[in-house]
This record gives sequence, structure tokens and C-alpha cells, in this order.
Amino acid sequence: MSDLGPDIELIRAAALEAGALALAERAKGVSVRSKPGGSPVTSADYAVDAALKDMLVGARPDYGWLSEETEDGPDRLGRSRIFIVDPIDGTVAFMKDLPWWCVPVAVIEDGRVVAAVVHAPMLGETYTATLGGGAFLNGEPIRAATTDTLENAGVLASAQMFRDLHWPEPWPPMRIENRNALAYRMSLVAAGAFDAAVAFTPRWDWDVAAGALIAAEAGGIVTDHHGEPWRFNRPDPRQPGMVCSTAALHPLIIARTRHIPQAR
Repeated sequence: MSDLGPDIELIRAAALEAGALALAERAKGVSVRSKPGGSPVTSADYAVDAALKDMLVGARPDYGWLSEETEDGPDRLGRSRIFIVDPIDGTVAFMKDLPWWCVPVAVIEDGRVVAAVVHAPMLGETYTATLGGGAFLNGEPIRAATTDTLENAGVLASAQMFRDLHWPEPWPPMRIENRNALAYRMSLVAAGAFDAAVAFTPRWDWDVAAGALIAAEAGGIVTDHHGEPWRFNRPDPRQPGMVCSTAALHPLIIARTRHIPQAR
């Protein structure tokens, strides 16, 4: 693997510029439409997507590209390295002028995330990581918590999810909160602010790739809800589910979630 320094600096600078552009676009006023399935997308999402592609692929023309707001194609599958981005992760929060949105950017090499940035402009938080190089928040090292019991653990998820599914064993009392952006949830686990972030339905690679490396480099564990590791740059750019947690909590969560089908 080649030196990751130039790539992490590139994607960090791009994410910061993209965040500033998103704020400027919202200040001007954005148009909104619904995608198939009903999720909203704004004119700012498209503007940031175009700017990121210009900055990143312009600097690395041999890298492939996968983004929520760019039509996917087979070209990326033949590339050793690709960028995976979500121009604005947490569009609903962005639209409502809430701070829980971010710009996640990841570099993938042969199916693994090797460099990642999650930038939350309204919070002034920039999380970074390189494979084997640790995880950082605004340049300072971060570590996941050491929590080893589910009772009273801080979990980022939908509280309804724990009520709707038929659980063989009831969950203990936990502090359950939500944040709009999946990448930001994973970054909060990496920083030790929460103990786990979970989702039991498929998640797009652009929502989770950057956060996965940041959490892992901070000492957390990230898999699907059956405990299987993730791999990226596949024809179907989704992961079956997500368990991102402290190392000690991970087997406790998987023991409860492995019965859930891996829906596609």
C-alpha cells in the first residue's frame, strides 16, 4: 500500500471546502425534490457532489467514483482505488438548519477503506483516519469507550427499532438517541461519546464507508448485524446492516441481532 498522506490531505481539504459550499448554498436558498422512495434531495446536494468530483477525481483521475448523487456505473469495479462520498449525509437535518449533518469522504483500495474524513461543518468537527494510522478529531487522537455492558449504554439508533422487532430476549435499559447522519453516528462512537450505533437494514456504502474506518481505527468494531465484516466497491454498494460499537459490546449486540435476516 502506498503512502496515504497525500490522499488523507486531499480528502480532508475537499471535505472542508464541500462543507463551506453546502452552508453557502443553504444561505442562498435551496430547492428540494423527492427521490424514488421519498427521501429528499436538495440543490445543495448536487452542487456539493459536483464540486467534490471536480476536486477529487480531478486530482486522482485514475481513481473510481461512487457517490449518492451521481449515477452509478461499472467503471469503478475495475479500479484499484475509488472515492466513496455522500455530499451531504443527513439532508433532513441540513434542510432544518440542525447541526447533525456531515460530509463523509472515503478512499477505498481493493475493497478496504484506507483513508476517511467525516466533516461536520456546523459543529466544527472533522474526524480523520488512515488504515493503521489511528483516528483523530480536529487533529487530536480519539479512542472508543471501554463500555462492556449493555445496561445504560449510549446507543445511537431509532428507539422504535427496538420495539418493532420480535426480540427473543428483551433489551436492557439503554440511553437511546438519534442523529440524522450515519457517518456522524459512527464518528461519535469512535470518539467515545456513545457506545454503539446500530441499524438492521441495508445501508449504502456512501453513508458508512468513512465512518467505518474512523471507528475501527479508534478501537471500535464495525460489522453487519450477523458479525460479518464489510467489503466495499462491490456491484451492489450496500451493507446488510450495521453494528458499530466498543470492542466489548460488539459480541453482546451480535448475540441479540444475528437472528435478523440479512435483507437486500
